[in-house]
Amino acid sequence: MEVLVNNKLYAVQPGTSIAALLQFIQLPSEKGVAIAINSQVIPKTSWPDQILQTADKVTIIRATQGG
Repeated sequence: MEVLVNNKLYAVQPGTSIAALLQFIQLPSEKGVAIAINSQVIPKTSWPDQILQTADKVTIIRATQGG
């Protein structure tokens, strides 16, 4: 199945969780990361259990430091 992650299309296996997606795209689930699916923010505690659906639009936002 395909999901859109930050406007880039990825093919993932059915049953893929947010946590598994982060591993697949080699983005560690570290502090300062927020994820929304179809414009709905998903709490970090739900990442291992939140299963992606075909054509989901995933937005990953990383906090940066600077000034």
